[in-house]
Formats: sequence, C-alpha cells, structure tokens
Amino acid sequence: MEKIAGRIAEQQILTAALQSNKAELIALYGRRRIGKTYLVNSFFKDKGLFFELTGIKDASLKQQLLNFNLEFSNLFFNGKQQTTPSSWLKAFAQLQQQIGNISPEKKIILFFDEIPWLASPRSNFLGALEHFWNRHASRNNNVIVIICGSAASWMIKKIINNKGGLHGRLTRKIRLLPFTLQETKQFLQANNIDLDNKQIIEIYMAIGGVAKYLTFIERGKSSAQIINDICFSPNGALSREFHNLYHSLFNNAENHIKIIIALAQKISGLSKNEIIAKTKINSGGSLTNIMHELERSGFIAKIPMYGKSIYNATYRLIDEFSIFYLSWMINLNHDLNDVGSHYWLQQHAQPKYSTWAGLAFESICLKHLITIKQALGIAAVTSYASSWRYISRSAEDTTGAQIDLVIDRSDNCINLCEIKFSKNKLRIDKNYANNLNHKKAVFQAQTNSRKSLFTTLITTYGTEHNNNYINSVDQELTIDIFFS
Repeated sequence: MEKIAGRIAEQQILTAALQSNKAELIALYGRRRIGKTYLVNSFFKDKGLFFELTGIKDASLKQQLLNFNLEFSNLFFNGKQQTTPSSWLKAFAQLQQQIGNISPEKKIILFFDEIPWLASPRSNFLGALEHFWNRHASRNNNVIVIICGSAASWMIKKIINNKGGLHGRLTRKIRLLPFTLQETKQFLQANNIDLDNKQIIEIYMAIGGVAKYLTFIERGKSSAQIINDICFSPNGALSREFHNLYHSLFNNAENHIKIIIALAQKISGLSKNEIIAKTKINSGGSLTNIMHELERSGFIAKIPMYGKSIYNATYRLIDEFSIFYLSWMINLNHDLNDVGSHYWLQQHAQPKYSTWAGLAFESICLKHLITIKQALGIAAVTSYASSWRYISRSAEDTTGAQIDLVIDRSDNCINLCEIKFSKNKLRIDKNYANNLNHKKAVFQAQTNSRKSLFTTLITTYGTEHNNNYINSVDQELTIDIFFS
C-alpha cells in the first residue's frame, strides 16, 4: 500500500471494512480535488481484485457503458474487448458473472467513482446497482463496493438517505474533508517540503487543505513565492480554478456563486435575509436547496450566535480559496502577465492584507475547534461553540462589542476567545487591554451569565507577558497547537 499522509480516521474505517467477514457497501463523498480517488486507490490497489469505473461528465448512457466495457475488458480479459452491454442491468450481470469466478478467499473491491455522472436521469444506474447489491454482492462476504461522488448534496440525498433499494444498506460512510493543518504539514513533509508552522498557515489561508492544491507546492520556496506561483502567475495552477470548481460541482452554479460572492463581502457572516437582499435570489425552496448544497460541500457554515436560536445563526464563507480568490484574484484575472513575480509579497505591506489575514486566521481557528478544546484541556467537557456580538443602540451608547469565538462549557465556565494573526509576538498595550476587559464586561452584562469568564488569546507566536497582559488575559494559545 502506498503511504497515505494523514487520513487516520478514514484509514481506520477502510481497514475495518477490509477485515470484515461480511460484504461492505461504503459511501465516500467530499468536494472536488479533496483526495477521494487517491485515498481509495492507494489503500485498496494491492488488497485484492480491484475494479474501478469513473463516470464521465455530461456523457451519454452509451458512452458510459462503453467506458464500463473498456474497464471490464481490461481487468477480466486482458484488454480483449467484450460486447458492450446495452443497459446497466446487463453491465452488472456481466460483472457478477466474472466475480463469481473469484476465490471467496480473495477480496473483491468494486469502486464506482463520480457516481452522480454515472447515474444520470433515465440511465437506471442506481436501480441496477441496487439490484446488484441486494441480489448478489451483499451475499458475497469478500466483496467491498465503494460508491463515491464529489456532489455532496446528491450523495446525501440519493445514496446516504436513499429511499429505494439502497435504504439502510450502507455499512459505512466517509465524508472526506480538507486536510487539517497537522495533516497538511504531514502531507508536505511526505513530499520533502519543509516549512515552518507560520508559513504553512499562510499557505492554508490562501488555498486551504485541499489535497490536489497542495501538490502544486514546489520545494525550496517560501509561502509568498508559492502563493504567487500558484495563484498569480499566468500559468498558475489555480489562476482559473474558482469558476471551474463551482460549475463542476453544481448544476446552474450561477446562484451558488452569487451567494459565495455576497458572503465574501462580509466574512463575519450574513443572515439568510441579508443573503436574499444582497443576491436578489427569491426566498423559498430553491434558495434553501442552494444553501444546503453549499453547506454540505463545505463552502459555507452556519455559525450560531450565543444565546440565540439556531434560526438566528449567520452563514459564513469558510472555504479558504474562495475567500482568497474574491479578496485578491478576481480583479487581476485578465492581466496576470502584468502582475509580476513579487506581487503577493508586495501585498503584505498593504492594510488590506492585515484585515484579510486576521479574518482568514479566525476562519481556520473555527475549523480547528476540536484542537483548541484539546489545548485548553477541555476536550472531555461538553461545550457549545458560537460567536457573539452586541450592537450599540445609539451613537451615545459605546458598549458595543464582538467576540470571535465563545466556548460555553458544562463545567460552569466560558472561554471568550480573541483570535489575532500577527507577524511577530503580540504586545498588548493599555488600550488593547482595556478593550479586552470591556468585551468581557459587556458580555457579562448583556448575557447575565453567572459562569466564570476566561479571556483566551489565540495568536501566532504568543504574547509578551507584560502588566497589560496580566491584567486582561487568562489563557493563551499559539499556532503550534495546530501541529502537535
């Protein structure tokens, strides 16, 4: 087996399936370029008979069946072409006939990739698959069937929540997410790329933990050089990625993109009504479906507000590359030849960079909430994460405040997390200390909380422990927690 960087939990699931003494039906889904195909191929290629069929986007039924026949003939007949089946029922019958000849001691892995493209309307692929599984494959204890797709909403509706012949038949499911920061470092090290933690975070803030994006990183370059090469050079691997990404995942993606653009204009998040106002998309089933698709695909997240119903939650854009593209790339896409090889490094001196970096780092912290809880020593404590803000009611009211992350704990404590991305060790002056104490006081006054409140700093390199720090901060974490 080829060594796989990270993906420990996913490999444990696949190992359990491999060691199982019964037939396995596994659903695997995750956004485009996240590493689904690589994971399955790397894990299973040498584990038995491995059949792989990948759907072709916008192909006709005839073309999909021809593709099946090519893969089928190559595996079972050494490339000698067999008669192309006229339907998926016949295709699965051919497949069953051949795997019936395999020793029951040998594992048989059947991998159907990009299944939404295979199961086009009127193709009856799903019906044939259901029949194949229920009538044949489920009775063979050496068979593992893996059905995989990038369209998360389709996979959830059609496979995981299937109301037909596959209802209740899945034995395991895997939602493959982007790499965490720790997994990103492991992936880079596996490719002999050695960068310090801050540079890895700077790359992550631009392109996230998408496995394919990380393969574009070249050894021996700084984070600024890497981002410039990938995003701002005329032949950069991601210079044309944004629209391709959304159109590859969603039918009629224009409204999906409208919502993403609206959320990028206010990274702290928008309510559903604010999204409607900005995008002019009518409220109703269509908007709800689009929001669900974006949420299930990992592009946006619903962030609850402390003390309020989930219906009052804000929607936040959490896809790093989308934020980066709409912040820095969108207005340059037509003249990248004029940008220059030092463009991104030059942007570091701009005020806009500090604002973007702060919000991007905050988004990363929200994605690594489990790690933050572990570092605080509260992993075993039941807790509820949210954000909080109090808007002043008048110009004379100066008590407005906002807290990036609130961790409300069952042990009668609350962490009020202040998230700061800085180039150097943070120094707290008197004004900043007063601001931190002000936020805590306003939170206590407006929520009437009787819990112990801890001001918790999450920073790049830590904080100078001067008197202002001592008078305003209870705990601090650095970026190193994300890599240990």
